[in-house]
Amino acid sequence: MLQYFLNSMLYAGLATAFMLISSIPVAYALARLKWRGRSTMFYLVIVAMMLPPQVIAVPMYVLWAKVGLTGTLWPLIIPNLFGDAFSIFLLRQFFITIPQSYSDSARVDGASEITTLWRVILPMAKPGIAAAALFSFLNSWNDYFGPLLYAGENSSSWTLSLGLASFRGLHQVKWNLTMAATLMVMLPVILLFFLAQKQFIEGVKFSGVKG
Repeated sequence: MLQYFLNSMLYAGLATAFMLISSIPVAYALARLKWRGRSTMFYLVIVAMMLPPQVIAVPMYVLWAKVGLTGTLWPLIIPNLFGDAFSIFLLRQFFITIPQSYSDSARVDGASEITTLWRVILPMAKPGIAAAALFSFLNSWNDYFGPLLYAGENSSSWTLSLGLASFRGLHQVKWNLTMAATLMVMLPVILLFFLAQKQFIEGVKFSGVKG
């Protein structure tokens, strides 16, 4: 179970970090910059949110099998470097609520767009970023289908969700051991939510103020 716990932390932690690295610049460009095709790209993000992951499961598995990464968690981690539709949408909605005057003042002082994003927008968008990060972490932590699809053949790469299912099969009579393992799965998520609940609630609340 300790190995499964470390695998879950690796999966959820890297997936969340990669999501923030890729999704924040995209959300900033959709919310704060004016460029041709911005609305079309935003609609494509919304369409991507509606696409069930099971629809592309087979071709994606074939792709990762060809590069030899099946049996690991990397096929679930690496795609986050290319952005996450829901996170982009959530961050974009939060960035819109930040007054444009702050960005204009930074540009008047000679700041580039990267400097404006890093020094002006990100400090003010901490609740939205925390909400997006928490959603991503919880989704990765509780994911069962993805690890089963890609790492099911290799028990050393199992996450807690897979490990708990196997553990329950081994100890279906010993409910004390099963409940202890379940608590191990739930405890990090519960602690994370209580530590970040204020930022999470603020992020979700303000992300829906403007469309």
